[in-house]
Amino acid sequence: MKWIEAKVVFNFDDKQLAMDLISNIFYELGLKGVVMEEPAIEHPEDWGEDAIKPEHYAVTGYFSRDEKAEKKRRILEKSLARLEKESGIICKIVYSDMGEADWAQVWKAHFRPEQITANIVVKPTWREYARSHDEIVLEIDPGMAFGTGTHPTTCMCISLIEKYLKKDDSFLDVGTGSGILMVAAAKLGATKVWGTDNDAVAVDTARKNLMQNRISESTFNVITGNLVDKVTERFGLVAANITSKGILILLDDVKRVMVQNAIFICSGIIEADKNGVLKKMEKLGFELIEILVKDNWVSIVCRLM
Repeated sequence: MKWIEAKVVFNFDDKQLAMDLISNIFYELGLKGVVMEEPAIEHPEDWGEDAIKPEHYAVTGYFSRDEKAEKKRRILEKSLARLEKESGIICKIVYSDMGEADWAQVWKAHFRPEQITANIVVKPTWREYARSHDEIVLEIDPGMAFGTGTHPTTCMCISLIEKYLKKDDSFLDVGTGSGILMVAAAKLGATKVWGTDNDAVAVDTARKNLMQNRISESTFNVITGNLVDKVTERFGLVAANITSKGILILLDDVKRVMVQNAIFICSGIIEADKNGVLKKMEKLGFELIEILVKDNWVSIVCRLM
């Protein structure tokens, strides 16, 4: 398969805010393998000989070269132009063509093991990592799906799953991407882990990552479908790390797949959209438990009453 790399190099004083707003545009557009490049970050000496050292602050995403490619380019360019007008973030887009092998070689060089919580580490399958005693290691190869463990929303979701998941709980991940949250839940003690995604490539990637982490096939199920449309069971903990728009739509139907007093963790929400999500949760009768904010991204925990 042929891919188009869309690299957005930007100029703005608040680098983190700019990266968050640009990457949110990418997520809503459905671009794959989103990478955020930060020249100021100091990397460990053992980061990897092939590791890319970025020269500019940039956000990069990939989309397939198909009949929808030109439309996605136009939407991306219009969205970035609107962002510049509203926020003053000056952007320059650089497009490059690449094949699957070229993409894998370039994209994978950005990632290394990441300490998510005191007890959980996300390790790309192609990197070496010496596991400490009792440390939980999630081995992930995202492929062209979302979910490397490096994005603030993923980090917050993993930490919240660790906090709220009960032993032998059942877990559902809506918009599972690479399956990283499913793997985390299974390794933290969930006895049933389900995931959904509207992208068949993501579903296949999630399944491979679950197998890579030796999660028993009898305990997991990954479904190709929109949000919870095809989910037929109920769960004690439901997570959704998608977009603000997706969360607002999901809230209308998520109660159907939750047991009484179940926990709902949602993320992928930018701070500007937080109040709208909270307002709808209150209207639907959810009890707010906790809000986390990291680098302009918001994660919300609530309970079904």
